[in-house]
Amino acid sequence: MLSRSPGTTRRAALTLTAAALALTALPAAARAAPDPLARYHQQHLTWKSCVLGPDDTTGKELEQAGARCADVTVPLDYSDPGGRKISVAISRIRATDTGRRVGPLLLNGGGPGGPSLGDAPWVREAMKDVAARYDVVGVDPRFVGRSTPLNCRWPTGSAWRGAGGDRTGFDRMAAFSKELADRCRADAGDALPHATTRNTARDMDVVRAALGERRISYLGYSYGSYLGEVYTSMFPGRTDRVVLDGVIDPDRYSARLWRGVEASNRHALKGWASWAAARDTAYGLGGTRGEVLATVERIRAAAARTPLRLGAHRLDEHVMPVVALNGLSQHNDTAYGDFAQGVRDMLRASQGQRVTPSPWLAGVLEFVLTDTDSPYGSAQTAIVCGDNAAPRDPEVYWRDVQRHRAEDPLFAPVTHNLNPCAFWDRPRERPTRIRGDLPALLVNATGDPRTYYDGAEAVRDRWPSSRLVTLNGADQHGVYGIYGSACVDDAVNAYLARGRLPVRDIDCTARADG
Repeated sequence: MLSRSPGTTRRAALTLTAAALALTALPAAARAAPDPLARYHQQHLTWKSCVLGPDDTTGKELEQAGARCADVTVPLDYSDPGGRKISVAISRIRATDTGRRVGPLLLNGGGPGGPSLGDAPWVREAMKDVAARYDVVGVDPRFVGRSTPLNCRWPTGSAWRGAGGDRTGFDRMAAFSKELADRCRADAGDALPHATTRNTARDMDVVRAALGERRISYLGYSYGSYLGEVYTSMFPGRTDRVVLDGVIDPDRYSARLWRGVEASNRHALKGWASWAAARDTAYGLGGTRGEVLATVERIRAAAARTPLRLGAHRLDEHVMPVVALNGLSQHNDTAYGDFAQGVRDMLRASQGQRVTPSPWLAGVLEFVLTDTDSPYGSAQTAIVCGDNAAPRDPEVYWRDVQRHRAEDPLFAPVTHNLNPCAFWDRPRERPTRIRGDLPALLVNATGDPRTYYDGAEAVRDRWPSSRLVTLNGADQHGVYGIYGSACVDDAVNAYLARGRLPVRDIDCTARADG
């Protein structure tokens, strides 16, 4: 994020402290220890245009919103701050109400592996009038987006696959996961041990100091909620106002982070199926919810028999469930329509028709089946695997898949399957011990199919000083500024404006149109 010239106030304070020590002749042991990260904390940031070239849509949006960009230098390895350096890219839209300026609001849109440098314009719009009082700062975390990259040169943007219907398919996915881990070790091995949430949190604190700020405010979505939990635990006292939207229970964050989302995704699938059934004339998937769900099951079974031809891509039993999961995160007509078109394409392909996939489905297939988004998948997997050790015995995963397959043949073979973390090097650090309390504002939809509502309730219980804003009746992942709930948006903006949490938890209701 950003603010005034780096370190000016800090240098003045150090000068006064040194003078006081000289006058009182304190022993050397009583003097403040030197800051091993001083060169990073006191660095000068060079602000520049965010536009990288004529086709840089993100840069143009940032420039139109009045943003400037900078690169923050951080150590690759915080145990060796004098060693190799990498950069973290940030954007900033300055506060215009300088007389009532609160400070910087740092953003993380989730992932892990998701870039957030380009989020400042739309977040500032969601903040309405209160935005004028903040420097809104987008950050591409280490190894993501415009920051120093990490690329395992994978043939995929997603390391997650379904286990398939039998042991042969599972073994094929085990070999695939091991190959991805080996390729990542070969192509990005030196960086892998340092791709962790703890190091991302350390980078955030360097950004804070380089901006010349004692404290930052923070808005984190999805995985960004876990990053917020880690940062506030590692650096207590350095945050002002904290909003976590799509809240992860830190006790359940692991290398197997998909486990536990089956029920919420089945609920979301049923909600979408009802929507599609009401529009059977448009999509032809069935006139009742049950008929639409049966159509999805027929597609799954067909893909298990023979991969479906969709343009240049082949959709098999390992990928079809991943496509379905990708279709269930946003509760609105546009997202539902995109998914319905994609299911219609898959249905036609299962009937032997030649199909050119719709734009949404083509994008998902390109992401999962090609190397277009290899950097995203590389960073995402490296962080997840680097944060927590995963079981290394494939039999653990096979037993879990078999145990849950009958109750959920579509999603359980994905959520319980192994991934490259089973073949990753052991993490260098233990997971962060999350602090006992924090007065933060938590936001979650009851039907969130990614960060399910139980996680928000768990964090609310862990942090009794926090407050929870609940969006009831929506299968929505990420609410503030995204879903369009005035109740939620007003609650967040009131907190950002006044710095005081609501007296009690707040319940909001989903829109009547979904």
